[in-house]
Amino acid sequence: MTFRYYRDLRPTFPGRDGWALPTVLRHHAATRPDAVWLDAPEEGRTWTYAQTLAAAEAVGRGLLAAGAVPGDRVVIVAGNSSRFVRTWLGCAVAGLVEVPINTAYEHDFLAHQVRTVQARFAVVDDVYAERFAAVAGAAKEIVKFWVIDTGRAEEAIRALREAGWEAAPWEELEGEHRTELPEVGPRDLAAVLFTSGTTGPSKGVAMPHAQMYFFADLCVSLTRLTPADAWMAVTPLFHGNAQFMAAYPALVAGARFVLRSRFSASRWIDQIRESRVTVTNFIGVMMDFIWKQQPRPDDADNPLRCVFAAPTAATILEPMKRRFGIEAFVEVFGLTETTSPIMTPYGEDRPAGACGLQADEWFDVALVDPETDEEVPVGAVGELVVRPKVPFICSNGYYNMPERTVEAWRNLWFHTGDALRRDEDGWFYFVDRIKDALRRRGENISSYEVETAILAHPAVVECCVIAVPADSEAGEDEVMAYLVTREEVTPEEIWRWCDTRIPKFAVPRFLRFTAELPKTPSQRVQRAKLREYGVTPDTFDRATATSA
Repeated sequence: MTFRYYRDLRPTFPGRDGWALPTVLRHHAATRPDAVWLDAPEEGRTWTYAQTLAAAEAVGRGLLAAGAVPGDRVVIVAGNSSRFVRTWLGCAVAGLVEVPINTAYEHDFLAHQVRTVQARFAVVDDVYAERFAAVAGAAKEIVKFWVIDTGRAEEAIRALREAGWEAAPWEELEGEHRTELPEVGPRDLAAVLFTSGTTGPSKGVAMPHAQMYFFADLCVSLTRLTPADAWMAVTPLFHGNAQFMAAYPALVAGARFVLRSRFSASRWIDQIRESRVTVTNFIGVMMDFIWKQQPRPDDADNPLRCVFAAPTAATILEPMKRRFGIEAFVEVFGLTETTSPIMTPYGEDRPAGACGLQADEWFDVALVDPETDEEVPVGAVGELVVRPKVPFICSNGYYNMPERTVEAWRNLWFHTGDALRRDEDGWFYFVDRIKDALRRRGENISSYEVETAILAHPAVVECCVIAVPADSEAGEDEVMAYLVTREEVTPEEIWRWCDTRIPKFAVPRFLRFTAELPKTPSQRVQRAKLREYGVTPDTFDRATATSA
């Protein structure tokens, strides 16, 4: 048996000593100073590579002048803006550790993350400043806040000062400071990005500069990015998808990075045209939302050539390529902890549902029994485990959480908690999170695959599939689907739809329609909460064809 592998990953900067953001930025500022890197249409401004470096160094010096020392953690709680970007880059050139926090977080969620990283400084949008007063005990080590003005800066600065902190407008960071900037290398800590924590407290992934660079550069290879390209991000900068899987790849390639404040399905194709975008990202259901927009005769009249979608909705992949004239959809499978050991070749047809091939020159991967860590046969479902072949291209562990780090790194492998299978040609297929797997009538069921099939229905906006206890089969499950719809649809219509697309044993017995799904502040569906609800009186049961 001969597996195929992904062999197209060739670093833009071949010397690993250069795998640090300050090195990359200074290289392009020297070699292409007048080329635009940051394009912020909603601010009406662009920054060339030379201007970006100058802005980053100004902010970095401002942070150091305020008393920060290399290694200090700087919390950022802000929406997408050039100031967020300049703060991130300023932290990098100053040797400080950026900690972007989800803007939906407050109370215990915010307190946990600020306390875990022992934040020393903070940059916040004015509308989020007062949240820190409510978690003052967790934020007691913060020395100073800088406030980004979105219309309430004076009020926010006053509230922070009244709570006992030093606070100033963000623009102070760009003042005249003569502080010397440190040398920053690939092994230095660049960022702490928190996981969503659907089953427990979120974990802060400690990312060295080399890992963040590698994450970005694999996206360059994945999308065949060149200086002629423009990559647009519509997802939040506090998420890796926008930061080191959009902004940073554009930086590595010498391309242009287009920053939008938020995702709009109705405006998406117009934004592609307006900013002459050639590459962009989808996450979650964004692809489905765009597909379900009313088709227009000129949909294919645009410069977009590549979409990086995680995951790719296989049922609409080819129709979407034709509708919008897209050359390639690419995909990876990975985690913040591991970067992306599984990648798809550019522009190549792949088996339906496949998420990629092993990048074997850079990673070892295996599928193992989650109970024994013994490798499973080809074609069988197992937990994906990963380890790097090159130093510092995976995370350093979980920041200030050594027990969770040891728990994840067992038997010399990082355990992802994800169930995948691998076919005889080497293609990997995501099946489920291990903890979300279902078993019914002796068959293993992927909640992800059932959700994907149901989401293809034009009336369905969101779907979550869970297991509920079977009433007669000990140790097994019945399948239940929670649905959010854009228009009224009957349970019978959903069941008929499933009958033609899903194996009989996997068709949900129970359907429940709801206005929204319970989610974490990072918008991950809280499956555990849905399992707690179980079968409710307003749930439709196919066995009786009535509400339960």
